[in-house]
Amino acid sequence: MQKLTLFIKDSWSEMRYKVTWPTYSKLQNSSILVLVASLIFAILIGIIDLAFENAMEWFYNAF
Repeated sequence: MQKLTLFIKDSWSEMRYKVTWPTYSKLQNSSILVLVASLIFAILIGIIDLAFENAMEWFYNAF
């Protein structure tokens, strides 16, 4: 039990004094970057899915 308590205290101390937290503007910029990248990736996957669906439909209708 003593090891667990020490671990929690050390973790709390490290999170409070050793971790560098981003400023609000950096956090906003990073969030916008992730949002845009996610949207681009989703559109790309949607286009690939649409192309694959059309290719499979053509293939099944051909036979």
